[in-house]
Amino acid sequence: MRVKNNIAVSDNGFIFNPGSGESFTVNPVGLEMLNLLRKGHPHNEVVTMIQEQYVAEAAQIERDLLDFIEMMRQYRLMQHDDE
Repeated sequence: MRVKNNIAVSDNGFIFNPGSGESFTVNPVGLEMLNLLRKGHPHNEVVTMIQEQYVAEAAQIERDLLDFIEMMRQYRLMQHDDE
């Protein structure tokens, strides 16, 4: 799965899904994760890059990333790679 191309993301973490009209906000770490995922970075690179910026264990970042991706999937901000 990957982040949908049509969602709009502001520099302060405001996310707008034009397909549903819904909007969301994310914290700075969520915004960084989202931007890295949008650029196509694989999960392990996202974890490493977040760990370089924040003081946290890689295992915790991995759990947080998976939770974040699941939340984005539930809010229909993700799509299958073949879509």
